Amino acid sequence: MWIFGRKGASGFSASSTAEEVTDGIDGSGLTAIVTGATSGIGAETTRVLPMRGVHVVMAIRNMKGGMTVRETILTETPNAKVDVTELDLSSLSSVREFATEYHYSGLPLHILINNAGVLSPQFKLSKDEIELHFATNHLGHFLLTNLLLETMKKTSQEQKTEGRIINVSSSGHRYAYNLPFTDQINNESSYNSLPAYGRSKLANILHAKELARRLKEEGVNITANSMINLNSKLNLFSAISNVVLKHFVKDVSQGAATTCYLALSSKVKDVTGEYFSDCNLAKPSIRCEDQELAKELWDFSFGLTSSKCK
Repeated sequence: MWIFGRKGASGFSASSTAEEVTDGIDGSGLTAIVTGATSGIGAETTRVLPMRGVHVVMAIRNMKGGMTVRETILTETPNAKVDVTELDLSSLSSVREFATEYHYSGLPLHILINNAGVLSPQFKLSKDEIELHFATNHLGHFLLTNLLLETMKKTSQEQKTEGRIINVSSSGHRYAYNLPFTDQINNESSYNSLPAYGRSKLANILHAKELARRLKEEGVNITANSMINLNSKLNLFSAISNVVLKHFVKDVSQGAATTCYLALSSKVKDVTGEYFSDCNLAKPSIRCEDQELAKELWDFSFGLTSSKCK
């Protein structure tokens, strides 16, 4: 049970669940992509959105796990629209293949939830020889978002709807240092899993802010926001099974609330470039307000995705 239940301006709190924050909302006609949808927050998001009529496309590595999640959802919500598609965010070629297939599917795209993430104690490189946290948590989502933007713009324009991009970050972004973003991300000798993870989560927030700025400047009706889904005050690597932690860490129904709130609530219409926690506006670390750093990250990420996968 989550012990902090004070409601914020949205009318919801840390104890609110994904079903509660979307109660009464009709998402019929909307299509959403959810990455990392086979477990935890992603699976709960994928369960709740179809309950509100949203057509969800699961973008995942584990196809067998994805089919199991889909079957469970259909048992609960027989008329749910849920597709299972393969995507490995640690591989830029896989991201490109997914985006191409989605384009040719003819499906519209209203909501993109960049949820998937990894946390590895050991130094690892992705298939493109990029530090795994940065490659999977940020760079794969950066490329995916860029490749799907035209589809989102077309959907928004033709259907006169607001597109929404949601980057799922973490309170771990506060552990990021060794900035700015450079090729030093691949320096194994100075590797530490906590700041490496934190750097990728900081990148999620900066990406959303810079993307929001660009979309607003372009006059496109698409918002981009970031959020955290858990709010543990304890050590990031503490065992979740710890008896004490159950009072500080949300269960998945609460953890997915902010994601579903940002995806469907009319209360965040036209809100962009912001950071949310517990379904309410929140303050990230001071680094997240650095516009020059956000632009630097964008250029660095664009360069990597261009050079590594043409």
